[in-house]
Amino acid sequence: MSTSVPRTATVTDRLVEANRAYAARFTDPGMGARPVLRVAVVACMDARLDLHAALGLELGDCHTIRNAGGVVTDDTIRSLTISQRALGTRSVALIHHTGCGLQTLTEDFRHELELEVGQRPAWAVEAFLDVDQDVRQSMQRVRTSPFLPHTDDVRGFVFDVMTGLLREITPNS
Repeated sequence: MSTSVPRTATVTDRLVEANRAYAARFTDPGMGARPVLRVAVVACMDARLDLHAALGLELGDCHTIRNAGGVVTDDTIRSLTISQRALGTRSVALIHHTGCGLQTLTEDFRHELELEVGQRPAWAVEAFLDVDQDVRQSMQRVRTSPFLPHTDDVRGFVFDVMTGLLREITPNS
């Protein structure tokens, strides 16, 4: 005879329960996958960035692509390419932020992972010291991608986590 030990609720259990409450009052908004504002926002995954609130966005307004640092990687280009070519976006807003965790890492992070797990990650950490310069690099990666047909309206910003304000970064000439 086995006795089951009660499982302690996890954070994911809390999320699933919140979803049940959400679904109970959910109504289909009746919209398609094409963003109304025809914009894709690439931003850091930092939990302090509430992009919809900070940018005055509503459900369906934009595509949101988030990763560590808001860095434009090959996978970001993949998502932007699908966003533009298949779903009609024409503008790209890149949003990094002050106090980013990637400013505290180096590529040694990959080496440490390799020592720990016995396999070197195929991806780069994309750590940086200068957030403004990293925004410029990200803008350049978007603007020069052969896969993106719409690169005229690519703008980059740094979100200040203390004030909530965006500061626009001018690209390198």
